[in-house]
Parts: sequence; C-alpha cells; structure tokens
Amino acid sequence: MPHKKTGVLLANLGSPTAATIPAVRRFLKEFLWDPRVVNLPRPLWWMILHFFVLPFRPRKSVKAYQKIWHEKGSPLIYLTLQLTERVAEQLEAKGITTQHVMRYGEPSIAKQLKAFKKAGINNLIVLPLYPQYSSTTTASIYDDVIKELNQWRHLPSIQFISDYHQHSHYIAAVADSIEQSWKEHGKNELLLMSFHGLPEQLTKWGDPYFHQCHKTAALIAEKLGIDQTQWMIVFQSRFGKAQWLKPYCVDTLEDLPTQGIKSIDVVCPGFAVDCLETLEEIAMENKAIFIASGGQQYRYIAALNDSDSHVAAIVNLLEQNF
Repeated sequence: MPHKKTGVLLANLGSPTAATIPAVRRFLKEFLWDPRVVNLPRPLWWMILHFFVLPFRPRKSVKAYQKIWHEKGSPLIYLTLQLTERVAEQLEAKGITTQHVMRYGEPSIAKQLKAFKKAGINNLIVLPLYPQYSSTTTASIYDDVIKELNQWRHLPSIQFISDYHQHSHYIAAVADSIEQSWKEHGKNELLLMSFHGLPEQLTKWGDPYFHQCHKTAALIAEKLGIDQTQWMIVFQSRFGKAQWLKPYCVDTLEDLPTQGIKSIDVVCPGFAVDCLETLEEIAMENKAIFIASGGQQYRYIAALNDSDSHVAAIVNLLEQNF
C-alpha cells in the first residue's frame, strides 16, 4: 500500500492584484463570468457584463479597494496567507503540506494542485474558507478543483469540507472575539451579525446558506449568553434589483436609530479574514449610514484573521479529516 502524503488547500475567493481599474476589471470579469455567481443565460449575461457592468463598475470598485489597500497588497490575500502560514506551522510536524489558493486570480487552484502532484501528494483535503456553504462560493471552488483533476490519470484521495457553520471551535472563536471587544471597549446596545447577501431564489432552489447563517448566529448568541433582544442577523452587499436575503443590512442601520437604538457592535461571522466587504463596506460605508441616520456609536469587530483561536479552530477542523 503506498505511503499516504497529505496536502491541504485553504481556498478563498480572491482579489485584484492591484487597486487599479485594469486589475479590478480583470478580477471582476473572471469573478462575474462564473455561472455559479450569476445564474443567467450565458448569451444574455455576456451582453450585460461586457456592455453594462465592466465599462462602469471597475471605476466604482477601485475607489473602494483604494481605501483599504495595504502596503502588503489586498487584505484578503495577505491575511489568508498569514492564516495559512500559521496553520501550516501546526501541521508541518505531522508531515502535512498546507497551501492557500484563490478561486479567482492567484495563486490559482490549478497551479497549486499541479505543484502538489509534482510533490507526490496523494491525499488531498480542500477547505474553502467559507463557514457557511453556498453554491455561489463553496461549490465554485469544488468546480475548479474537479476541473483540474478531471485532466489527471492518477487521482489522489480527496476530502472536500463543504462547510463548518456549526463547528464548535469556530463558534467559540467568534464568540471569544466579540467578548474581547466588549472587554476592551464596552458593550453596545445591540450586536448585529452581518452575512454576505445572496438572491432569495437560491434558497428556493435548495441552497442551505440562509439557514446555515441563522444557525451560526444562534449558536454564537447562545455561546455569548445573550437573548433575542440583544442581537440581530442581517445580510449585506446587495447587488441588482432582484429580491435578496433579508433583512437588508443598510435598511436596518437606517431604521435602528428611529427605534431608539443608538449604539451597535457589528461582526461578520461568514468571513474568515477581513476583506473589501468588511473593511470598506461594513467598517466605513455602513458606519457612515448608521451615524447619518442618528446613531452615535458603531463598532466593527474584526474577522478572526490569523488569531490564535482561529488557527486552533482550523487545525481542529482539518484534524478531523486526516
């Protein structure tokens, strides 16, 4: 029996290579052309994408990226790398190789799988860094993995971890990060748990994302020991005119001060590391909306990133699949 040599891929969404219009356009073109992301007939969507989206949206998006761009580059890229390096340190003693990959852009899934093959890895574990499963994210990573492996004669053993939305170590890590924020800064009137939005139609088609987000939020609240009056779940990043998952984050932020809630904490448990949607949209843009609507105190609680508790949670999750 051949010796088992294990390789782990920690997969995230991806990011433009630079905060420039050409780089953002390239990224959006690849991202938005994925049929998992936009469920429209290809000829129709090709026309919309090339004549109505790509000529205009990159100019708007690049301004958002420029607000959060770091000397290390895109926060999503370097924070995923830092997390991966810390996980790799923990697993190296077990003879396991750990690398990070991006669904769109670099380092690509195909390139890293080829490197694993060259290194003689015959046992593959793929962990998309999306705690809640969605066909738009998790399934797209699966598609890309299989697209490459379909070209191989000799396939490795494969384990694909499709979600960890109620994994106890992950729930504890998020709850701990919230408690640490409360300890350092004080506790505001309401905890808002914001998840990335999706079209409502996907839930009707069987996508479990909406239900998994609610389960995650309820478990975090239970771990914190807070009741229904002290927290809310909302969905951010709505795009287009279709009905998306509700309640909408922006509408809620505008409405809360009229209900007398003037101070809130916001956490995004669906994001393993901070990125454009948390650092610019939630921490900057949505804060301004809340304050302009009469709010007084708005605190964004950072993603888990490469914290000790997050590294421990990821390692524990992976060890269950060795």
